[in-house]
Amino acid sequence: MIGLGTMGAGIAEVFARAGIGVVAIEADAAAMSRGVGILDASLSRAVTRGRLTAAQQAEIRSRIRPAAGFGEAAAVDLAIEVVPERMAIKREIFAELDRVCSPDAILATNTSSLSVTAIAAASKHPGRVIGMHFFNPAPVMRLVEVVSTVLTTDGVTAAASDLARRLGKTPVEIGDRAGFIANALLLPYLNHALHLMATGYASRADIDLAATAGIGLPMGPLALLDLIGLDTALSIMDVLHGEFGLPRYMPTPLLRRLSDAGRTGRKAGRGIYDYAESSGSDNDHQGGNSRASAAAPKAVTLIGAGDDVEAELASAMATAGINVTRNAAHPTDLVLIAAEAGRPVLPASLAAGRPQQSVGLHLVGKLAAGTLAEVVQTSLSSADAIAAGTALAAKLGLVPVRAPDRPGFLAGQLLYAHLADAVRMCQEGYSNPTEIDTAMKLGCGYPRGPFELIDAAGAATVLTGLEAMHEAYGYPEFAPPPLLAEHAAAGIPFSAGPRPGR
Repeated sequence: MIGLGTMGAGIAEVFARAGIGVVAIEADAAAMSRGVGILDASLSRAVTRGRLTAAQQAEIRSRIRPAAGFGEAAAVDLAIEVVPERMAIKREIFAELDRVCSPDAILATNTSSLSVTAIAAASKHPGRVIGMHFFNPAPVMRLVEVVSTVLTTDGVTAAASDLARRLGKTPVEIGDRAGFIANALLLPYLNHALHLMATGYASRADIDLAATAGIGLPMGPLALLDLIGLDTALSIMDVLHGEFGLPRYMPTPLLRRLSDAGRTGRKAGRGIYDYAESSGSDNDHQGGNSRASAAAPKAVTLIGAGDDVEAELASAMATAGINVTRNAAHPTDLVLIAAEAGRPVLPASLAAGRPQQSVGLHLVGKLAAGTLAEVVQTSLSSADAIAAGTALAAKLGLVPVRAPDRPGFLAGQLLYAHLADAVRMCQEGYSNPTEIDTAMKLGCGYPRGPFELIDAAGAATVLTGLEAMHEAYGYPEFAPPPLLAEHAAAGIPFSAGPRPGR
């Protein structure tokens, strides 16, 4: 194990827990001392929490041997480097490994963004070089992306995958491409969320709340950016943009500005959120919506398509003691338009003759307590109407966020392009729905993978959303992938449909 920082120490612990001896190499004695301290602290926490006994801790610890230099790695079967993401440093490491390791030893890099091929090409034995990308914290996260190159010798990939399984991990085998699966899908989604905030599309709290309450993700994208580190996110986006050259991978300017200013996230105490604010709450840091609500309206004009959603809204409001009418000419506190995905609210508000008093309400899911409710504001909606719509949603037990009257509203704006990225990855033969879903669930903590989300919503629904967004904006990232259109037309879920690629 070359590099015993937070990640390297975690990977060393994983190997030692699996009964495998580890030779640990660091730059100097001080770095080694810090690394051993990280390792010991992790094992001690496991003992405190009852996950290890003191005897097990001692046994695991005995399997990790600090080494004085590379010469002590001569007999290893596998070497993994976990050093900073700079190509020059990694090439120096591999030159040393070439010098001391057996030609049969596998040399692995834990890089999350650099080209494994470029690292391998500098080795005397490029066929034995492979990527083994563990996720942080390594003792907990189950995914390992096993990355082969055009130079990888037959059997090396399978050997690395078998080893990952021996460690209790789930390997996903992929080729060498910037970002692999998890980062290539996650970072553009996070970058797009920051762009929405930077351009005033929605507030940071509403963006994060739309992702957690609406999409069901464990953390909002802006809070997650702060956790990852904005400087780290920027470096990965730069690598992605350098490889693919598409607008989808261009870092939003605010990401670079915040990083340049030292506002790199939680580790700096400030990022998109300010963690040093005495008045800031943990809920706000997680994307909680702490805006004070206005009083809910007592009388509402409800306009909809005459479907079940409209009927359920009417019933819920009546149960909450709100007077509901369908007559737009009747004076009420608010005109509420039961919004449909892909359809603007403004035409209905104009037809009602009271556009200033009108807002849309779009439910992301079934009407139930805790369901995300997008309060859709048109260019004519008054501030009072927006506040009243937000208060109404809260009174009905819904989770309100405010969204402009544009295709996708808010949850769709965040989600649909993200899902399109996953479909393109499959369409291009890089991976398949099962592996992509596995990578995002085990590597990024998604409760459901992108293709499971598509199947739950329906490919036709996602297709309609993307078509509306692409027509409105013209951005290439909103163009629906042909594979999505094929599944929508055939009515087959990705769990059962044809799977291009491996």
